[in-house]
Amino acid sequence: MVQKIRIRLIRSTIGSLPKQRATVRSLGLRKIGSSSEQEASSAILGMVKVVSHLVAVEEVNNA
Repeated sequence: MVQKIRIRLIRSTIGSLPKQRATVRSLGLRKIGSSSEQEASSAILGMVKVVSHLVAVEEVNNA
């Protein structure tokens, strides 16, 4: 079974580097409070690590 994570944007991207803004957009996040579910692959986890100060991450339990 593939593990999934929910990523939520909790801080604004104003004042952050353009590379970090692009990372947030590629994670599927637009506005503060928006969230997306992604597979917990090494690529996604690396992207989350780059913008960890802007997002909150939690595991999703598939029932």
